[in-house]
Formats: sequence, structure tokens, C-alpha cells
Amino acid sequence: MSQERNFKEILPEISTFLFDVDGVFTDNRVILLPGTDPVRTFNTRDAYAVQLAVKEGYRIIIVSGGTSQGVRDSFDRLGVREVFLGTSNKVERFTELVRSGLDPKGCAYMGDDIPDQRVMERVALPACPADAAEEIKAISAFHSRYVGGAGCVRDLLEQAMRVQNKWRTDSAYTW
Repeated sequence: MSQERNFKEILPEISTFLFDVDGVFTDNRVILLPGTDPVRTFNTRDAYAVQLAVKEGYRIIIVSGGTSQGVRDSFDRLGVREVFLGTSNKVERFTELVRSGLDPKGCAYMGDDIPDQRVMERVALPACPADAAEEIKAISAFHSRYVGGAGCVRDLLEQAMRVQNKWRTDSAYTW
């Protein structure tokens, strides 16, 4: 998609947010223990913004190569119903979503590394954390000032909700 416009000009048109998990919701580190899924940590402010976005009617879609049941359960608790784990080819998944009615012109995608690039090139607002791979920074219209796992998700969601007057609604005061 074209990056001729500033990200603030695109934000009012965004109704769907797609996110990678590792490197976006997490700091790219996993704890590996015998006999268990890899352990990840999420930022609670990112989680707060996600559940608020869901309550405000935004479509949140998670697309990750990982397969952790803990990740799925975490998003379920936040109200996210479209969680695609074990996705080895993200652009194929995105194409399926478009075929089923997703409009790329209303989408933002936040990713941090090469597997995210081809989807990011197809959405209205490609976004990345501050510590994304250089190739991803180069194609992103929105660069969060926060690194992965430290508030970059909230940064993007808050920017959009503020522009669309959905940030400090009555829903904001409950979890």
C-alpha cells in the first residue's frame, strides 16, 4: 500500500489491527523449560489496550508462527477471537482473510521481522516496534517509540483510538 500519507492521516480509516506475537507483544525472549511450552511475558498495558480496542469494536487478529496454548489463552481472556497460531506463511493467511471479506485499506499490521514483511506491504498502515529489523522499519509508516514487549501495541492502538475518539470512553474505566 502507498506510504505517501502520514500515518496520522491513515489512522481514522483503521478498523482492523493485525499483530505478530514474538517481538511485538514480547521482547523476543522465551524461557525454555523441559516438558512445557516456551514461556513468554506480555506487557499489561498492551493487554489493557487490546481488551479496550475489542470493547470499542475494533477487529483484532493475531497471526503468529508460534503455537503456544498459553498465548491463545491470553488472547482469549482479552476477547480476541481471531488467533492464528502455527502460521508458517503469513501472507497466505492474510490472503485467506481478504478472500473472506477483510479490507486491507482498513488494516494496520504491526510486525517486527522478515516473516511479517509481505503482509505489511499489503495493508494501509504497516507498523513496527522501535527494535524491529531494519527491513521492517524501512517499510513501516508507524514506528512506535517502544520496543517489542514494552508497550508498542498500546502505542499503536492508543494512537488510533485517540484519533477516532474511542480512547477515554466509559469502556476505558473497566477491564
